[in-house]
Amino acid sequence: MTTATNTPTSRPAPAVGASHLRVEGRDKVTGAARYAADHPADGLAHGWIVLSTVARGRIRSVDDAPVLALPGVLAVLHHGNAPRLKEDFVGTFGPDATTRILQHDRVPHMGWPVACVVAETHEQAREAAEALTVGYDTEPHDVRLRPDHPGSYPPEATAMGPGSTDKGDVAAELAASDAVVDAWYTTPEEHHNPMEPHAAMARWDDGRLEVVDSTQGAYATARDLAQLLGLDPDAVRLRSEHVGGGFGSKAQARPHVVLAAMAATVLGRPVRIALTRQQMFSLIGHRSATVQHVRLGAGPDGRLRALEHTALSATSTVREFVEPSAAYGRSMYDASGHRTVHRVLPLDVPTPTYMRAPGEAPGSFALECALDELAERCGLDPLVLRARNEPAAGPVSGLPFAGRRLTDCFTEGARRFGWAGRDPRPGVRRDGRWLVGTGTAASSFFTGAFPATATATAHPDGTFTVRIAAADIGTGARTALTQLAADALEVAPDRVRVLIADSDFGDAWVAGGSMGTRSWGWAVRLAAADLRERLTPGADIPAGGLTVRASTEEAVRALAAYERHAYGAQFAEVAVDPGTGEVRVRRMLGVFAAGRIVNPLTARNQLTGGMVWGLSMALHEEAVRDTASGGLVNADLAGYHVAAHADVPAIEVHWLDDPDPDDPVGIKGIGEIGTVGSAAAVANAVWHATGVRHRDLPIRPDRVLTGAAAPVEGDCAGHR
Repeated sequence: MTTATNTPTSRPAPAVGASHLRVEGRDKVTGAARYAADHPADGLAHGWIVLSTVARGRIRSVDDAPVLALPGVLAVLHHGNAPRLKEDFVGTFGPDATTRILQHDRVPHMGWPVACVVAETHEQAREAAEALTVGYDTEPHDVRLRPDHPGSYPPEATAMGPGSTDKGDVAAELAASDAVVDAWYTTPEEHHNPMEPHAAMARWDDGRLEVVDSTQGAYATARDLAQLLGLDPDAVRLRSEHVGGGFGSKAQARPHVVLAAMAATVLGRPVRIALTRQQMFSLIGHRSATVQHVRLGAGPDGRLRALEHTALSATSTVREFVEPSAAYGRSMYDASGHRTVHRVLPLDVPTPTYMRAPGEAPGSFALECALDELAERCGLDPLVLRARNEPAAGPVSGLPFAGRRLTDCFTEGARRFGWAGRDPRPGVRRDGRWLVGTGTAASSFFTGAFPATATATAHPDGTFTVRIAAADIGTGARTALTQLAADALEVAPDRVRVLIADSDFGDAWVAGGSMGTRSWGWAVRLAAADLRERLTPGADIPAGGLTVRASTEEAVRALAAYERHAYGAQFAEVAVDPGTGEVRVRRMLGVFAAGRIVNPLTARNQLTGGMVWGLSMALHEEAVRDTASGGLVNADLAGYHVAAHADVPAIEVHWLDDPDPDDPVGIKGIGEIGTVGSAAAVANAVWHATGVRHRDLPIRPDRVLTGAAAPVEGDCAGHR
């Protein structure tokens, strides 16, 4: 036994709320940090996924004999010989048939995995995979999203709640309105493209499957993988210590990790599979394109009488996924007649998935642009219109708000941006050949918490170790958790070591939905505070340390029902060249009320990054499907454009104090909200600069030059 030296004579300055450099920063910049594709193993083999080259049909044959004779080739897995997976798989995100890889001869879309070649080296596996001949019996396919398609249907539920909501008489309120907006908006298919491509390495060790994966949730993915393979949950250990971005694409078990585990099982040796950038365009999900119809009606004072938002998105024929764009207005704006409707269309495309600010990003573009149009028709400043439509409670739920400082965000943003001197007339401000305009939009994203477990250990040398199966996907979560633990222990952060992303640490939510830091931090704080209570002066600490374990299961389940959201106000200034159609964002400003900020340094990083995403969504990102082949024509970063350094202006980020009253620290969440509304602010600024409304993203130079909306097939074409 050793006498405790853990109790300081005076409490150090609070760590929460202070800017701290990332605790893993040195490892990352020196190359010491190992990502999923960096982990070595004795006898490591390499896998390469073979993707279908047809959009719909059946596999007629897999001619693997010539490939098996190639140098270094160890195995060719396909539907005829691959290990069987659990048929009725229900994972972290529900039933998911996309995990039934190499289990049948069906081809549901171009880019579906049809085989996996394993070889001694990465190069041998790739060469052999490219030499593999797969025969198909093709069937007609359909990849076009259009509102008049007879196959669309209303889903019962979405990730953001029910498939539809209805209150009052929308038609009657529209008829009685003095100002009406009736417009269609479209957003294209978008792709995540995290800096680190997806990769996994699997190996068996003493009867246990050890996996390293680029996942946003080590515990969830380990449990899902065990269920798929028919293993006991404790027979799988998964680690993801460093993850180079995810944005939702790494939130669930993807083909690379399933196939790595299958191949390791077949060969009895470690297998690594790393995806290429091109493969990621079909294997990891994407944000569906949307077609959205918004109808707003208001009285002469701009107060809404009617709000109707209908959103159509695509899903696959394999698994239903709904991009819940129409859910955005359910917590933002009230009206006597209030209707939100989702529709989904199954197509022969890869299954969409969660992408940063799911639903809210495309939904805010449509509704916030429509509100800007309504402000113009009412002769009101866009800020005044939004202030007059502030609800007293949840417009659909009727629940009270757990803090809502949206109007304060607009007031502070307007002051900092210089909004007061804005000439509301479009197309009148010039800077040489450039037309200049400014625009604004609101931001909102729900905040929640999931149960989590954490352990805290006191060591005889006066240091502490915290363990939790959290994930740091570049957000700075590891650093924020260190600060939270330090304050709960009443010690300096340099005495705390936080270990994360190991499924053996117990249940913890994935890094997603802006709920990571809040969910994990609650558990870390609870464990650390409990440990602190046990460290009385003079107490003895065993040589192996004193450990306490905490779970937030009861506390999270007991949370009262509120409308829980983070809010923000986005402002943008753009310059448009009428001769070339070029749009340049000159400056952006965001003011947010997003709970207590744990680390201002990494929080600013997250909010700024989210705003860059919105800029990129507004002006650049667009995945284009070839209707003839069913595949993408721009499945790489040469053809799929994202905002580069030269496209990003000075971005200013501020926040207001707005703690959640039911969170022990007051945390809400910031991962998504920076993206919400920023594309709408840019689009509204383009209108102010040119006098032309752009209701279709991205706002490409050709669209600026023609001043025309993109053609949309079906019944919305006549409303343009």
